Amino acid sequence: MKKAFIALSLLMIGLFPVMARGSKDPSAGGSPEAYPAGSLIFWSTGQPNAEPRYWDSFWERNRDIAPNVKFETEALQTMAAGQQKIAMYALSGDRASMPDVIVLDIVGVTQMISTGLLLDNKDFLAPVMHEFIDGVLSDYTIGGKIYGLPEQVRPQMLFYNEEIFKKYNIDPAMMSTFDGYLEAGRLLKQRSNGQVFLSYVDPGTFTWRYYGRRGLMPQANARIWDSQGNVVIGSDPGTKLALGFFDKLHREGLLYKTTMLQPPIFEATDEGKIATFYIGAFWDEWLRRNCTATAGKWRVMKAPVFSERGTGGAPVANGWCLIDKKPNKYTGLIQKYWYDFQTNINARNAWSAERERVNGFYCIPLSKKLVDDPFWKAPSNYYGGQSFFKAESDSLGANPSPNMPLTSSDTEADAIISAEIEKYVAGEQTMAQAIATMDRELKLKIGKAVP
Repeated sequence: MKKAFIALSLLMIGLFPVMARGSKDPSAGGSPEAYPAGSLIFWSTGQPNAEPRYWDSFWERNRDIAPNVKFETEALQTMAAGQQKIAMYALSGDRASMPDVIVLDIVGVTQMISTGLLLDNKDFLAPVMHEFIDGVLSDYTIGGKIYGLPEQVRPQMLFYNEEIFKKYNIDPAMMSTFDGYLEAGRLLKQRSNGQVFLSYVDPGTFTWRYYGRRGLMPQANARIWDSQGNVVIGSDPGTKLALGFFDKLHREGLLYKTTMLQPPIFEATDEGKIATFYIGAFWDEWLRRNCTATAGKWRVMKAPVFSERGTGGAPVANGWCLIDKKPNKYTGLIQKYWYDFQTNINARNAWSAERERVNGFYCIPLSKKLVDDPFWKAPSNYYGGQSFFKAESDSLGANPSPNMPLTSSDTEADAIISAEIEKYVAGEQTMAQAIATMDRELKLKIGKAVP
């Protein structure tokens, strides 16, 4: 993938400058001539099928804009797979087959910037930035340009089965620190005779993604590279703190081995074998849909903190990134749709209520006026009367840790690091050996990171 993007970058430099377009008035409609007949193509991992449901609502209120535009979605297995497809289309000159929008996190955005295929949204967003929660655009603001319209910015949280903690007489409040979280796991193991595990680990994949890059590493202020792009993960004290803590959880047998995002993990959870999940707020959707036997028993709290650092979980953002198709004829329409999605109280609340009813994806809005609406503070039966989204909002503003600095080399680095972590979980090496090997491999295969 890296070679494809390098080749594509060379092809694009100087030939295809990024085109910044879009109405400065996000409420301005447009005319049928402005948005001609055709298909607006939306690519995303997860559940892109959730988007058309809001699109239908948007269309009812804006039918005069472009009545002959269809909204089409495609599910991606990974964001990287989507980036790869776009790169191949660009290299072959087939821009018509590219999506109009691809949902990317900051790793994907950083990877794609050099291609010149991402449109800048700054002119569109500048007049309305004051309407949104502080910091929601930071991940997508690079070099003075804004390369994404954030769909969601979600914090790291701790989900826990309150019934289990009551049964074994353990105070969940002790999990406000990672030292307390570790001790809670030890107590659960002792008092349940090894039948209840603090959390899980997937021997095959996802460990680096969720425990590492998105979780423990930012909270420990860990680094892969120094400010000059040199590999430092092997000597970095933050990495030692983060992965050393995970090593304790694993070596002490506090993590139930199972497959992430697959039926076995949900079955074990409903059977009471897994007591907590330290993970992003997106886990709410997976619990509600898959763990029905334990509905009403779950509660949420802010992510534990390292006493040495004291900062909370790092937020994770996904955003709608507009592709420069030369031209992207639906740029203004996409921007208007996004603005409506984030600021229309009645429509967003109605869509969210429907998504909750079917246990589907939805998340807190990013505009100040919506997040303050009573709908987003209402109690949830699944969480025993606790308001999940108020807890999510509180966690988002709870002194969050900054995410790890990113370079265009991080996608390749993640593959190298993840492979060593998987070998560690499989018992093929110690954590110290894993860190030493990933340090050596990063230096050998990448050398110095490219900003």
